[in-house]
Amino acid sequence: MHAGRDDLARQGLHAPPIDLSTTYPSYDSRAEAARIDAFAATGAEPDGPPVYGRLGNPTVARFETALARLEGTASAVAFASGMAALSAVLLARASTGLRHVVAVRPLYGCSDHLLTAGLLGSEVTWTDPAGIADALRPDTGLVMVESPANPTLAEVDLRAVAHACGSVPLLADNTFATPVLQRPAEQGARLVLHSATKYLGGHGDVLAGVVACDEEFAGQLRQIRFATGGVLHPLAGYLLLRGLSTLPVRVRAASATAAELARRLAADPHVARVHYPRIGGAMVAFEVHGDPHEVIAGVRLVTPAVSLGSVDTLIQHPASISHRIVDERERRGAGVSDRLLRLSVGLEDVDDLWDDLRTALAASATASTTAPVPERGAAVV
Repeated sequence: MHAGRDDLARQGLHAPPIDLSTTYPSYDSRAEAARIDAFAATGAEPDGPPVYGRLGNPTVARFETALARLEGTASAVAFASGMAALSAVLLARASTGLRHVVAVRPLYGCSDHLLTAGLLGSEVTWTDPAGIADALRPDTGLVMVESPANPTLAEVDLRAVAHACGSVPLLADNTFATPVLQRPAEQGARLVLHSATKYLGGHGDVLAGVVACDEEFAGQLRQIRFATGGVLHPLAGYLLLRGLSTLPVRVRAASATAAELARRLAADPHVARVHYPRIGGAMVAFEVHGDPHEVIAGVRLVTPAVSLGSVDTLIQHPASISHRIVDERERRGAGVSDRLLRLSVGLEDVDDLWDDLRTALAASATASTTAPVPERGAAVV
């Protein structure tokens, strides 16, 4: 709760201020030139007062400090979105000639598309965790995994994966787990990616991404952020810093509700299969016997919407929305079936949520003629 705020008491402040300046006055142009040269050489944050909003912002820097401390890394670099953060990582590796990426499906649909389409000049080899070592090449610059994965909540042994990577940096997307449940850097990941839009912000009102990493890699990311302009707005940085203060309370409360909903869904005769990770968390995925679109149409308390990690519960159909951009055969091969629904559990009362889901499930079974309803419920996997 105090990370990124260590200096406030000395300034007579309690809440961190929002610095909205895009530029800052300097009457010593020689010193400013020297600081810009230093940034160009290493990507280190300029000493002294700020220079320009694209080089860095004090409010955003507070959030970066706090997130790095939470993830147990030396540094963190924030971006305008999670995809901007991932793009910066890929550009950083490509700039050294290491364009090949080894990745494990499933990933978030847009991450999958960015790698598959080669939009940033990268080439990807898809494999399972056991095949990572064999997939490495001399030009491999990155190994990427999500655990728990979007949307199936599949988990990987991060320590084993990091060992298989050898000297190749491992990027672990920790959006679903958050540092409350898992700290990938402690298990060997060099880079920890967050769509900060989700749990770090936690209220559905900020768009952001962040990479926690060592200072050497952070310097490269800052240089790319400066060159490409994918900066985080100071107001977003402020909201994220505020969100981190309640992150453990929100994640633990929503996780308890999610675990109970997973148990009830597994016993419901309209549900074919429930996915809930061993690590816990506030995400639940489940496959229905009836029409998943009717479930979406039938909820009233739960909000049918993309994204996740907010204080209110959201549901979506990955095959239609978040993973529609992924090739259908590859999507199904990764476990993203056409009957899979993804539930991001918020802070509502568990019984209220269950009443809503149970009613929608029953209505979907009545409306569907595609499959019979079994007599007993599903197992949790």
